[in-house]
Amino acid sequence: MNISLNWLNRYLSPAGVTAEEAEHVLTFAGYPVEGIEKLPSGDFLLDVELTSNRGDLLSHVGCAREIAAATSAHMERQFKLPEFTDPPADGAPIAGDLKLINHEPTACPLFTARLIRGVKVGPSPKWLVDLLEAVGQRSINNLVDVTNFITFELGNPCHVFDLKKLAGKELHIRYARDGESLTTLDSKTHKLVHTDLVVADAEKPTSLAGVMGGEASEVDSSTTDVVFEMATWAPAIVRNAARRLNIRTDASHRFERIVDARTIDQAARRAVAMIVELAEGQLAEGVLSEGRDLPKPHSIAVRVNRTNTMLGLHLSEMDIQTHLEAHEVKVTRKAEGELVCEPPAFRPDLEREIDLIEEIARTVGYEQVPEHDKLPLRVRHPQETERARRELHRVLTGLGFYETVTFSFVSPEMAAPWVRPGLEAVGVDDDRRGSEPILRPSVIPSLLTCRRANASGQVDMPGGVRLYEMSATFAQTSGHETVERRMLSLLMDVEGVQSGKEAKPEQLQSSLRAVRGAVEHIVRAMAGTGAKLVVEPIEPESPGWRAGACGHVVVDGNAMGVLGAIDPKVAKVAGVDVPTVAAELDLDALIHMYPPKASVSALPEFPAIERDLSLIVDESASWATVESLVGGLGLEHFESLGFIGAYRGKQVGDGKKSLTLRLRFRSGSGTLRHEDVDPQMERVIASAKGDLGATLRT
Repeated sequence: MNISLNWLNRYLSPAGVTAEEAEHVLTFAGYPVEGIEKLPSGDFLLDVELTSNRGDLLSHVGCAREIAAATSAHMERQFKLPEFTDPPADGAPIAGDLKLINHEPTACPLFTARLIRGVKVGPSPKWLVDLLEAVGQRSINNLVDVTNFITFELGNPCHVFDLKKLAGKELHIRYARDGESLTTLDSKTHKLVHTDLVVADAEKPTSLAGVMGGEASEVDSSTTDVVFEMATWAPAIVRNAARRLNIRTDASHRFERIVDARTIDQAARRAVAMIVELAEGQLAEGVLSEGRDLPKPHSIAVRVNRTNTMLGLHLSEMDIQTHLEAHEVKVTRKAEGELVCEPPAFRPDLEREIDLIEEIARTVGYEQVPEHDKLPLRVRHPQETERARRELHRVLTGLGFYETVTFSFVSPEMAAPWVRPGLEAVGVDDDRRGSEPILRPSVIPSLLTCRRANASGQVDMPGGVRLYEMSATFAQTSGHETVERRMLSLLMDVEGVQSGKEAKPEQLQSSLRAVRGAVEHIVRAMAGTGAKLVVEPIEPESPGWRAGACGHVVVDGNAMGVLGAIDPKVAKVAGVDVPTVAAELDLDALIHMYPPKASVSALPEFPAIERDLSLIVDESASWATVESLVGGLGLEHFESLGFIGAYRGKQVGDGKKSLTLRLRFRSGSGTLRHEDVDPQMERVIASAKGDLGATLRT
């Protein structure tokens, strides 16, 4: 940021700050002066290095506030805002000549317009020309010079339109439409896209919002009626448009660092007063203002003890209040040792108590903060989230999985099969990404790429290659709202199948049971043995999964992810010719279940009786259905149900399977006899026949 010393002194009382003093104060406040240049006019130009969170310092008023805050205690130097008198609004109401519609209040929180009729466009007075030239700005005319002056004085970019050049005498804040273009003030024509926010008249865009005005509505020597605009925009939208079109302006630089809507009215009134003073004209009555409600001030509690602990100082409540008020923070006392602070509108970076403590440190002076030869440390128990991640790594490596760390970008062909319904892939407009411009909607494409690399390296592991990764996935809604999820993803070869061969049904089923077993180990490690895991067969939501071999993972009634076989066509696109199965689990949900809940009970005093039962059921009958049926009967002395195996063959018929169950019974008061459990077994058989259409296999 280039600062003119003469300009800076306009806002300090007493004035007379020297270049050396300004350099010393700003540098020790955390904003070093990179260089000082003496100008032919006798002024000095200071090149101040600023942090990205201090957009308010991109103005002479902001830097003057910093110098006043740092020197007020020992030099009694005060900051003074520029004084002005509002011109009389005695012209016809603005609403009769101009219509304003803000179609995008989220992207444009506030847009204001004022009308000055009968202006005389001409050269600016020497004092204004000198100040602008001191910071590298070329004088254009009195109207444009005022907008540039306000930008560098207050940090509020603004713009003037020629009213007669606005089609329909309308202003619309909207996104660009397909096929629209805009010729900006630098005479360059830009093709717009639907993510570019523009200010348009009734027919076409007239400026690129927050970046640069348009040539079509430019103020020139023939202008008589001007619309003065001051607004604020969503920083990300301005930044994206400026980067995409490679346009960097003083306006975009400031809007990218937040211009609070509450600062607009004062700055706009100051600008209009200057326009009327320098270009004459008559101010129309009223102001057109469209957007959201102004943000409400927020309060931050500052504790005296916490402040002194953080800084190693011994400051009183009055000391802290004085230092904060030097930065125009409103301070009231809440209780003994606690202050309630309200940051000013031009300081959106002050959000938490520690931010205000930092302001106190900068005002006191970093050189006053004591340095310790030794740093005291306290060893604490690892965070539960970190313990959970370590446990996941332990379990998965124990199951033969190898961790991968892959890049977050994939090709459009790899991403498309894994985009969930209702969402869209997120792409980046960056030539450096080349053939992989899509943020991955799933980690599985990355694991497939890694599996291809292993195949190229002729990696051969007993039981097949097993990979896993914990990382983020990305997608967006139709309204461009980002959906980011952290996932645990597993990939396993189907065991016993050679490259280029298809898996037999029994091989695929065996591998699906293996990946389910891995998921069960994970869930038990995170939630304990009491967690109930169910895999519900589903039709794949994404084409990356193989039809008929996909299921929802549900833990204690909560959806946790998906497991299944990878569609061979999708694997082929990734260059993988080995059949694979996979699982994707919600990593945050898994970690939230940790630590596992353990239960302790006394060992049984009496032996149990176990009964095996083989039922022939439809192929579609799931184990969860059978488990729910038996558990819901309320059998006397019933202890547990186990799965022994499944059989398919000619003996049971097409479309059927035989499930063998093992039921365990135990009494806490004595040894059971077989006749004690016969009635319970009869109930199970009768219920299975009635509810599942099962037959007993003998």
